[in-house]
Amino acid sequence: MSEQQIKVEVAYAKSDIQLILPVELPVGGTARQAVELSGLLTRFPEIDLVTTRMGVFGKAIKPDQVLREKDRVELYRPLIADPKEVRRQRAEAGKVMKKGGGEI
Repeated sequence: MSEQQIKVEVAYAKSDIQLILPVELPVGGTARQAVELSGLLTRFPEIDLVTTRMGVFGKAIKPDQVLREKDRVELYRPLIADPKEVRRQRAEAGKVMKKGGGEI
């Protein structure tokens, strides 16, 4: 008798390629197992499951999260710039421009 399986997807995107790969794993399988079974680690050796953040449909999870039927595991790349820092810099630039109204 075969073990009961669930179907999930594993998603990964780079600037030049986006992949959503179907994966079947045993009931009780984890996000880490889904990523390993997807073959992404072979195709993209830069993915490090220790440091790479992941989520299911945009909600952050840990690699040992047990998956449910039709879940989509998403692997997130590091941000190029911190959004909070960019907003702070824009706000500072706006203050400088507003203060210096120019000479009349």
